[in-house]
Amino acid sequence: MTVTATLSPTQGLFLARLAADAVHAQLTGVRLTARIPSGSPLHDDGASFVTLERAGALRGCVGSLEPVQALHRDVVRNAMRAMHDPRLPPVTAADWPDLDVKVSVLDRPERVAADGREELLATLRPGVDGLILVADGRRATFLPSVWAKLPEPEQFLAALLRKGGWPAGEWPAGLSALRYGSTEYHDYGPRPVIG
Repeated sequence: MTVTATLSPTQGLFLARLAADAVHAQLTGVRLTARIPSGSPLHDDGASFVTLERAGALRGCVGSLEPVQALHRDVVRNAMRAMHDPRLPPVTAADWPDLDVKVSVLDRPERVAADGREELLATLRPGVDGLILVADGRRATFLPSVWAKLPEPEQFLAALLRKGGWPAGEWPAGLSALRYGSTEYHDYGPRPVIG
Protein backbone atom coordinates (compact mmCIF):
# COMPACT_ATOMS: atom_id res chain seq x y z
CA MET A 1 0.00 0.00 0.00
CA THR A 2 1.28 3.49 -0.84
CA VAL A 3 1.58 6.31 1.67
CA THR A 4 -0.93 8.34 -0.36
CA ALA A 5 -3.51 5.58 0.06
CA THR A 6 -3.17 5.71 3.85
CA LEU A 7 -3.43 9.50 4.29
CA SER A 8 -6.72 11.04 5.31
CA PRO A 9 -7.73 14.45 3.94
CA THR A 10 -7.05 15.89 7.42
CA GLN A 11 -3.51 14.47 7.41
CA GLY A 12 -2.94 15.85 3.92
CA LEU A 13 -4.09 19.30 4.99
CA PHE A 14 -1.79 19.01 8.00
CA LEU A 15 1.15 18.39 5.63
CA ALA A 16 0.30 21.48 3.56
CA ARG A 17 0.08 23.59 6.72
CA LEU A 18 3.32 22.05 7.97
CA ALA A 19 5.05 23.11 4.74
CA ALA A 20 3.65 26.65 5.13
CA ASP A 21 4.77 26.71 8.77
CA ALA A 22 8.28 25.64 7.71
CA VAL A 23 8.45 28.54 5.24
CA HIS A 24 7.17 30.96 7.88
CA ALA A 25 9.72 29.69 10.40
CA GLN A 26 12.54 30.23 7.91
CA LEU A 27 11.34 33.75 7.11
CA THR A 28 10.92 34.80 10.73
CA GLY A 29 13.66 32.82 12.48
CA VAL A 30 11.06 31.23 14.76
CA ARG A 31 11.56 27.56 15.62
CA LEU A 32 9.21 25.16 13.84
CA THR A 33 7.27 23.01 16.28
CA ALA A 34 4.86 20.34 15.14
CA ARG A 35 3.56 17.29 16.93
CA ILE A 36 2.99 14.22 14.82
CA PRO A 37 0.86 11.62 16.62
CA SER A 38 2.57 8.25 17.05
CA GLY A 39 1.27 5.63 14.65
CA SER A 40 0.43 8.28 12.05
CA PRO A 41 1.29 7.45 8.41
CA LEU A 42 3.13 10.79 8.42
CA HIS A 43 5.93 8.88 10.19
CA ASP A 44 6.17 6.40 7.29
CA ASP A 45 8.83 6.97 4.65
CA GLY A 46 7.40 9.04 1.83
CA ALA A 47 8.34 11.20 -1.14
CA SER A 48 6.95 14.67 -1.64
CA PHE A 49 7.26 17.85 -3.67
CA VAL A 50 6.55 21.28 -2.25
CA THR A 51 5.47 23.99 -4.70
CA LEU A 52 5.39 27.66 -3.71
CA GLU A 53 3.49 30.15 -5.86
CA ARG A 54 2.74 33.84 -5.49
CA ALA A 55 -0.21 35.18 -7.49
CA GLY A 56 0.06 32.15 -9.78
CA ALA A 57 3.78 32.64 -10.46
CA LEU A 58 6.15 29.87 -9.47
CA ARG A 59 8.43 30.83 -6.57
CA GLY A 60 9.91 27.40 -5.96
CA CYS A 61 9.33 23.69 -6.48
CA VAL A 62 11.59 21.08 -4.93
CA GLY A 63 11.02 17.48 -3.98
CA SER A 64 12.00 13.87 -3.61
CA LEU A 65 11.16 11.10 -6.05
CA GLU A 66 11.94 8.20 -3.73
CA PRO A 67 10.85 7.72 -0.12
CA VAL A 68 13.98 7.98 2.04
CA GLN A 69 12.70 9.53 5.29
CA ALA A 70 9.52 10.11 7.28
CA LEU A 71 6.99 11.93 5.12
CA HIS A 72 6.58 14.84 7.54
CA ARG A 73 10.38 15.37 7.57
CA ASP A 74 10.51 15.16 3.77
CA VAL A 75 7.83 17.86 3.48
CA VAL A 76 9.63 20.23 5.88
CA ARG A 77 12.97 19.70 4.11
CA ASN A 78 11.46 20.28 0.67
CA ALA A 79 9.55 23.38 1.81
CA MET A 80 12.80 24.96 3.03
CA ARG A 81 14.64 23.94 -0.14
CA ALA A 82 11.81 25.28 -2.35
CA MET A 83 12.39 28.72 -0.83
CA HIS A 84 15.82 28.65 -2.48
CA ASP A 85 14.98 26.93 -5.77
CA PRO A 86 18.13 27.60 -7.83
CA ARG A 87 16.03 28.52 -10.89
CA LEU A 88 14.39 31.48 -9.12
CA PRO A 89 15.13 34.31 -6.67
CA PRO A 90 14.75 33.24 -3.02
CA VAL A 91 11.35 33.52 -1.35
CA THR A 92 11.21 36.56 0.96
CA ALA A 93 8.91 38.00 3.60
CA ALA A 94 7.39 40.16 0.83
CA ASP A 95 6.15 36.96 -0.85
CA TRP A 96 4.56 35.57 2.30
CA PRO A 97 1.15 37.37 2.31
CA ASP A 98 0.26 36.04 -1.15
CA LEU A 99 2.08 32.70 -0.99
CA ASP A 100 0.20 29.53 -1.91
CA VAL A 101 1.75 26.28 -0.70
CA LYS A 102 1.10 22.94 -2.36
CA VAL A 103 2.35 19.56 -1.17
CA SER A 104 2.29 16.65 -3.62
CA VAL A 105 2.68 13.24 -1.98
CA LEU A 106 4.07 10.80 -4.54
CA ASP A 107 3.35 7.14 -5.10
CA ARG A 108 6.38 4.96 -5.77
CA PRO A 109 7.52 5.32 -9.42
CA GLU A 110 7.00 2.37 -11.77
CA ARG A 111 8.95 1.73 -14.96
CA VAL A 112 7.04 2.30 -18.22
CA ALA A 113 7.57 -0.43 -20.83
CA ALA A 114 8.16 1.79 -23.84
CA ASP A 115 10.96 1.40 -26.38
CA GLY A 116 10.40 4.71 -28.12
CA ARG A 117 8.65 8.03 -28.23
CA GLU A 118 5.41 6.84 -29.84
CA GLU A 119 5.04 3.92 -27.40
CA LEU A 120 5.56 6.23 -24.44
CA LEU A 121 3.08 8.80 -25.77
CA ALA A 122 0.48 6.06 -26.23
CA THR A 123 0.78 4.96 -22.59
CA LEU A 124 0.67 8.40 -20.93
CA ARG A 125 -2.47 9.26 -18.97
CA PRO A 126 -2.94 13.05 -19.07
CA GLY A 127 -3.79 14.55 -15.71
CA VAL A 128 -2.84 11.31 -13.92
CA ASP A 129 0.79 10.45 -14.60
CA GLY A 130 3.83 12.15 -13.23
CA LEU A 131 6.76 11.26 -15.48
CA ILE A 132 10.47 10.75 -14.84
CA LEU A 133 12.92 10.50 -17.75
CA VAL A 134 16.43 9.14 -17.17
CA ALA A 135 19.35 8.99 -19.65
CA ASP A 136 22.97 10.05 -19.95
CA GLY A 137 23.32 10.44 -16.17
CA ARG A 138 20.52 13.03 -16.14
CA ARG A 139 17.01 12.88 -14.74
CA ALA A 140 13.98 15.16 -15.19
CA THR A 141 10.43 14.97 -13.90
CA PHE A 142 7.07 16.66 -14.21
CA LEU A 143 4.41 16.25 -11.53
CA PRO A 144 0.91 15.22 -12.66
CA SER A 145 -0.23 18.82 -12.01
CA VAL A 146 1.91 20.00 -14.97
CA TRP A 147 -0.73 18.50 -17.29
CA ALA A 148 -2.89 21.55 -16.45
CA LYS A 149 -0.36 23.72 -18.32
CA LEU A 150 0.68 21.16 -20.95
CA PRO A 151 -2.46 19.09 -21.64
CA GLU A 152 -1.30 17.28 -24.79
CA PRO A 153 1.02 14.27 -24.34
CA GLU A 154 3.32 15.49 -27.14
CA GLN A 155 3.67 18.92 -25.48
CA PHE A 156 4.20 17.36 -22.06
CA LEU A 157 6.92 15.00 -23.28
CA ALA A 158 8.70 17.63 -25.41
CA ALA A 159 8.82 20.08 -22.50
CA LEU A 160 10.12 17.40 -20.13
CA LEU A 161 12.83 16.41 -22.62
CA ARG A 162 13.89 20.08 -22.85
CA LYS A 163 13.88 20.35 -19.06
CA GLY A 164 16.27 17.39 -18.92
CA GLY A 165 18.58 18.96 -21.50
CA TRP A 166 17.68 16.57 -24.33
CA PRO A 167 16.42 17.63 -27.78
CA ALA A 168 12.62 17.96 -27.60
CA GLY A 169 11.95 16.09 -30.84
CA GLU A 170 14.29 13.12 -30.31
CA TRP A 171 14.40 9.94 -28.28
CA PRO A 172 17.79 9.84 -26.49
CA ALA A 173 19.67 6.52 -26.60
CA GLY A 174 19.11 4.52 -23.46
CA LEU A 175 16.23 6.70 -22.23
CA SER A 176 14.05 5.07 -19.61
CA ALA A 177 10.74 6.37 -18.31
CA LEU A 178 8.96 5.93 -15.01
CA ARG A 179 5.47 7.05 -14.04
CA TYR A 180 3.95 7.88 -10.68
CA GLY A 181 0.75 9.25 -9.25
CA SER A 182 0.44 11.88 -6.59
CA THR A 183 -2.10 13.43 -4.27
CA GLU A 184 -2.06 17.19 -3.76
CA TYR A 185 -2.84 19.18 -0.66
CA HIS A 186 -3.02 22.99 -0.51
CA ASP A 187 -2.61 25.78 2.00
CA TYR A 188 -3.63 28.99 0.24
CA GLY A 189 -2.92 32.62 1.14
CA PRO A 190 -3.67 35.33 1.97
CA ARG A 191 -1.50 35.39 5.07
CA PRO A 192 -0.63 38.03 7.67
CA VAL A 193 2.21 40.36 6.74
CA ILE A 194 5.53 39.50 8.40
CA GLY A 195 7.18 42.35 10.24
